[in-house]
Formats: sequence, C-alpha cells, structure tokens
Amino acid sequence: MLPPLKKGLPNLEYMAQILINRAKDDPNLMIVTSDSRGSGRVTGFSEQFPQQLIEVGIAEQNSVGISAGLASCGKKVFTISPGSFLSARSFEQVKNDVAYSNNPVALLGISSGVSYGGLGATHHSIHDIAALMAVPNLDLCIPADNFETETVLDSYLQYPRPMYIRFGKKTMPLFYPSANEVTFGKAGILHQGSDILIIACGEALQPAYEGAAALEAEGISAGLISLHSLRPFDKTTILDMAASSKAVITLEEHSIYGGLGSIVASLLMERRLFRPIKILAFPNEDLVTGSQTDLFDHYGISASGITAAAAELLR
Repeated sequence: MLPPLKKGLPNLEYMAQILINRAKDDPNLMIVTSDSRGSGRVTGFSEQFPQQLIEVGIAEQNSVGISAGLASCGKKVFTISPGSFLSARSFEQVKNDVAYSNNPVALLGISSGVSYGGLGATHHSIHDIAALMAVPNLDLCIPADNFETETVLDSYLQYPRPMYIRFGKKTMPLFYPSANEVTFGKAGILHQGSDILIIACGEALQPAYEGAAALEAEGISAGLISLHSLRPFDKTTILDMAASSKAVITLEEHSIYGGLGSIVASLLMERRLFRPIKILAFPNEDLVTGSQTDLFDHYGISASGITAAAAELLR
C-alpha cells in the first residue's frame, strides 16, 4: 500500500530559501523579476542581496532579454514571472535570446497551470509546455515537491543552461524521503504495479498519488511515476513500466494537446508498445471559472477521475 505523505512547503517558498542559501556563496547568482517579487516569494532575497536582483516591472519581454545579457556575461540568472506571460508574451525572446543564442537562463514560470484559476483564461498557462517543447535547446521541468525542486535548481546551478521550470502555488506533500532520492532527468518511481501505470507531473502528482491509493484499495495494482523533467525525458523508465502494465493513465495541469500525455502517447506508439491510454488534462475549450481544486475536480484531474478511467481501460 502507498504510505501517507508528509507535508512540505509551497515549492515557491522552498525555491526562495534555496536561492538565498546558494547566493550566500555565489555572487554571480542573479534574479530578474517582472513585478513578481511578492508572488515569486523573493522579497526576502531582495532584502538580503539587493545588488543581485533586478526588477523590470510589468515587462516580461524585457526581463528575458536582460536575463540573456546577464547570462552571456557569466551570471547564473533566474527569471521569475507568471508562466502564462513568460511562455507566451516573451516567447520570441525565450526562443531567440535564450535558447537559440544558448544563454544559460533559468526561466521560472510561477503560478502556472490554473493556479490563478479565478482570474480566468488570460492568467492560465495550460499552453506553456506545448509551446516551449517546440523550442530546441531548452530543458523543461515541472517539479512536484520540495525535493524535486531542490534537485532541478541545483542541476541548473551546477551546469547552467537554458531551462524552463514550471511552478504552481499549492502546498505540496513530500513524495520522497529526501532530495537524495531524486535524480535530475530520471523518472521517480513512487510505486510499482502491474495493472495500471499512472504518470503525472507537478501539482497533478498529488491527485495521481491519491488515485493510485484508491485503485490499490480496490485490488487494482497501480504503478506511479513522477516525471519532473520533460526534457530531458526518461524514456527507458516509461517504456519499462508501461511494458509491465495493462494500460496507462497520464495526469497533468495542461491542455490535452502537447503536454505530458501527448509525449507519453507518442513514445509508446513510436516504440510499438501498444497500451490503452487515457490523458487526464484540460480539454480544448474555454475552461470554467473557479479555483485550481474546482477545475481539477470538474475536469477529472482527480482520484475519482483516475478510478473511472482505470475502470474504462481495464474493462
């Protein structure tokens, strides 16, 4: 059985703590924000290291261009802005100034997915993975808990490169005993199973965990994978566990098009590993208005959505 989970911090708060700790020993660590010090939880960083934070105001395109310039001079730069704007309004700068020019900027898309649920579609970023997966030379990461967050940030600091890191706002449980259990670019195997393989990323991992536990209680053997990195992508673990399962369910806080589900389905078909698959994500329509929890429940990105999908796939 899956064990109960311990409570962690909101990933943004944990991220801010890590950047403060790392900046104490690294004067080249810089943060560039677009009116996002408060929402990005880096007000404390700006107070301790005022010379290492640049505020550009509500000018996301400028923030990416400035970050690229700093990175080209040897700085380790974290650009913090809401994911909805960073991935869309600044798309050209991300593509050309960061990825194409190989300037090692870590782009932190905060309050991503439907974290801003009540503000509606203008503030949703359920397109960011689809858009940025089409940009070469850009790692894409969606950490689920504090330990995946620490692993991703330290991977960038040790080997700076163009990277997009997606964060939500929710307080997430801890899915691992420690950060030592997480390896960058490798899928986290949280549970082994032989009937259904559940693959999730980011804040969708919590309902995925609850769904796996619900299936186990019904006598259905459920494997569970946390995929904090979509590029690099751990094909080997996905293929191995899918081969040992009867069906696959993916869960994500993104459009059904171009995200985790599309990537997994493409891999399985490409390798001729034919398994029934269900992508639990947001449909291609104007979403209802509500909190993140409301939207997850409405669209079946939930434990009940998983159990219903499993019953259909295994029938």
